[in-house]
Amino acid sequence: MQRDSLLYTIRRKLQVVASYVFPDWFLSKLYSKIILGRVVDLDNPQTFNEKIQWLKIYKFPKNPLVIQCADKYRVKEYLDEKSLRDREVPLLGVWEKTEDIPWEALPNSFVLKCNHGCAYNIVVRNKKLVNRAEIYTQLEEWLKEDFGRYNVEPHYSQIKKHFILCEEFLGDKITDYKFFCFNGSPKFMYVSTDLIHDREAEIGFFNLDGSKMPMKRDDYKDLESIRLPPLYDRMLSDAKRLCEGFEFVRVDFFVLPRGYYFAEMTFTPGGGMIPFNPREYDFKIGCMLNIKK
Repeated sequence: MQRDSLLYTIRRKLQVVASYVFPDWFLSKLYSKIILGRVVDLDNPQTFNEKIQWLKIYKFPKNPLVIQCADKYRVKEYLDEKSLRDREVPLLGVWEKTEDIPWEALPNSFVLKCNHGCAYNIVVRNKKLVNRAEIYTQLEEWLKEDFGRYNVEPHYSQIKKHFILCEEFLGDKITDYKFFCFNGSPKFMYVSTDLIHDREAEIGFFNLDGSKMPMKRDDYKDLESIRLPPLYDRMLSDAKRLCEGFEFVRVDFFVLPRGYYFAEMTFTPGGGMIPFNPREYDFKIGCMLNIKK
């Protein structure tokens, strides 16, 4: 479903209403039934999706470090603690309101985003060719939203301060390397291209040595092969440092011809509703994640 469609807008409004009426465990089971075709078992979670759903309801909202690192602004403090601040995308400004944005002083190309959720991004390739009023209206709508109420991700609801971030535009030729990290250790990754255009992206799952894994996502075109970038080993080392102490986190990087940048840390990819193909990999990957503690 396209994010700019009427059906998508209606669905999100209904999800907000439902979040005030029904408990999180009920909505998790309902949404999983709709998206995955089966109800998740939260009493005895075994698959990857089930364990992520259990963590997002019962564990992550109570972990201050998860809340901090899910915040696209405050995660920079965590990068500082890990001595990785130089890996972040250059930040051009941070504001609480659109009227504070010094539009004329910004470069011709940049990226605007909000700190408290996912897909809150606006890529401005040429500010002379865009409608500033429409951009500000969109940002103002996002700032008012509680992202955690859409797919039962309450740790996002704990991000109380909502900001507009402006980052340097890195160009269109960006590849995303997303490391799936289990109990403090990266196990595999998925690599995506053209995520700027969302559903036009190609996504493929790969082992840490770059070999293809025999699974894919049905909601994206499959990326069949990759060539590991020159600084891959250093990027993998950064992922290891950043995932320490978390039951699960996906550590993402932007890879460019000239190097790489830290992108974000995601604790509930797909809201715990990733449609793995073949389906058995949902269980196989779930075995990598220990939540018994």
